[in-house]
Amino acid sequence: MIKAKIIMTALLMVLILAQHGLGQQLDGTLKKIKASATLNLGYREAAPPFSFPGPDRRPVGYSIDLCTHVASAIQKQLGVNLKLNWLPVTAENRIDMVVQGKVDLECGTTTASLSRQERVDFSLMTFVDGGGLLTKSDFKVNAVSDFADKRVAVIPGTTTETALTKYFKEEFVAIKPVPVKTLLEGLGALEKGAADAFASDRGILIGLAVTSKDPTRFALPNILFSYEPYGFMLRRNDSGFRLAVNRALAGLYRSRDIAVIYDRWFGAFGKPSPAIQSMYLLNGLPE
Repeated sequence: MIKAKIIMTALLMVLILAQHGLGQQLDGTLKKIKASATLNLGYREAAPPFSFPGPDRRPVGYSIDLCTHVASAIQKQLGVNLKLNWLPVTAENRIDMVVQGKVDLECGTTTASLSRQERVDFSLMTFVDGGGLLTKSDFKVNAVSDFADKRVAVIPGTTTETALTKYFKEEFVAIKPVPVKTLLEGLGALEKGAADAFASDRGILIGLAVTSKDPTRFALPNILFSYEPYGFMLRRNDSGFRLAVNRALAGLYRSRDIAVIYDRWFGAFGKPSPAIQSMYLLNGLPE
C-alpha cells in the first residue's frame, strides 16, 4: 500500500512538472503563435541581399532565409502548421511595429544597439557589418577630405546617421546631409545627382549596387565608419520566445547550412570575412 502511494505520488509530481514546463514554454509570444497558428514577420522591402521582393513578390534574401529557418524550428516545437505573415516595415516604424505587437520577429538589418534595447530585445547576432559610402564610379576618393562640402544622403534616425556625423566631425570634414526616407530613395538621389554619396551599411550598399540596372556606375570607397552588429528584434522580456529564436539560430550556425545560405546571397562577393566567420563560431552556442 505504501509502495503504491509512493508510485502515485511520483507520477503526480512528473505530471505537475511536465505541465509546469509546458506552461512556461507557452507564455507570451509562443502562446500567441500557437493559438493563432500564425507568425508575424517584419521585413524591409528594399534591402538586398538581406531582404527584397522575389520573382513572385514574396520576400527573399539572407535575413529572410534565417527567419524562415527560425519559423520552421518554432513550428516543430509547437506542433502546429504555421502561417507566415510577412509584414513590410520601414526604418522609422520597425521598432514600434515590434513594441506594439504587430510584428513578432523583425527579420531585417537592424543594428543591436544598447539604446534600442530600452524598447526591444534582440536575438543572437545575425550579421556583422559597418557603415560605408556609395558613390558614382567617376567620383575619385583619395582621402576623407575629398568629401568636404559634398552632399551625403542618409536615412535620419538610424545608427548610420549618428556614426556618419561623428566620423566626419572627428575628421574635421564638413558634409551636407541629404535626408532620405528609404534605401531606394537614397540610391535614387545618388543616381539623379541630388547627392554625391549615399551612406548606409556596406552589405546593403553592395546589394543595392549589384541589383541596379548598371552596377558599373557605382563605387564603394574604402571607408568604414561604424560597427553594425545585426540581430532580429522581438518584444522585451519574452524569454521563452527569445530562447526559441536563439536555439534555432545557434543550431543553424553550428551546421553547414549557414555556409549554403551565406553563399547563396553573398557568394559573388567572396568568402565570409574573418569577422563573419567569428560571429558564426561565437554564436553557435551549445545546447
